[in-house]
Amino acid sequence: MNDSKWTWRTVSLVSILATLLLITGFVYAVGDILNPKGEKFLSSLPQETAAPTAAASDEFKILALGDSLAKGTGDNSGQGFVKRTVDALSANGGKAELLGNMGINGLTTAALQSKLQEEGVQYALRQANVILISIGGNDLFRGSDILGTGGSSGQAAATENPGDSPEAAPQNTEAPAINKVEGGAPVPTASAGDLTPETLLSALPGAAKRLGNILDTVAEVNPQAQVYYIGLYNPFGDIEELLMPGNQAVTAWNNAAMDMINSHQNMTLVPTFDLFDRHLAKYLSSDHFHPNGDGYQRMSERIVQAVR
Repeated sequence: MNDSKWTWRTVSLVSILATLLLITGFVYAVGDILNPKGEKFLSSLPQETAAPTAAASDEFKILALGDSLAKGTGDNSGQGFVKRTVDALSANGGKAELLGNMGINGLTTAALQSKLQEEGVQYALRQANVILISIGGNDLFRGSDILGTGGSSGQAAATENPGDSPEAAPQNTEAPAINKVEGGAPVPTASAGDLTPETLLSALPGAAKRLGNILDTVAEVNPQAQVYYIGLYNPFGDIEELLMPGNQAVTAWNNAAMDMINSHQNMTLVPTFDLFDRHLAKYLSSDHFHPNGDGYQRMSERIVQAVR
């Protein structure tokens, strides 16, 4: 009798537990149907997808602005870092188009400021989604023909006045030579004795302010484009009397440029100082100022890394 009583109690308890389990499962199933787990995941996604940045589009539309480095002076192949960058971005199924290279030998920040007001330049800026800028070297190094090799601004002068012969030029030993920069004011050519920390750094405040205006103008004309400013290097680092002043001026310039670029979301400074430091013989052309083909190749590799 007692055994039967406990048997029924056990059966009843099991039945109650089974019923509760079924009810719990039913409630869970109904809740899962009414509020599926996937709905919570989907609701966490943004309602609108942010527009991709210009450089993330299917095709890179590249425009280059600036001085002789943008033009590619010193590269026997004529490619410079601009054409090499376009070719690298076009490799392996990539799409890149060079809209134009507006690099000009001897161009200064003042001259580029002026050119950015031209409607044709602004039109080209609006068509690009990648803008490469190289400017500032001529401001700091005053034309940089200190080795008498006809570098930088001297090339601009020779281009503008092909009929002038060295014999006909007046001699003046009391004042620095003046190179006429295409699109800008005359720039004095510096000698090795002129390139002191004081003289180099004296050019920095005005030139840096103009660089800031240049970057602001580019951002205003095309706020969607990705802008890559090519930092400066010291081309005279292997000349003892020019090592310290050159390094100090270039470092100060690059730091100032970085501060300005950091205020623009779509701008990047591409450093080049380390690429040439202690490798000038390998990467500079015969004028001892502009990169050679290998130097431009290193620069383009650095730019491609930044763009991608």
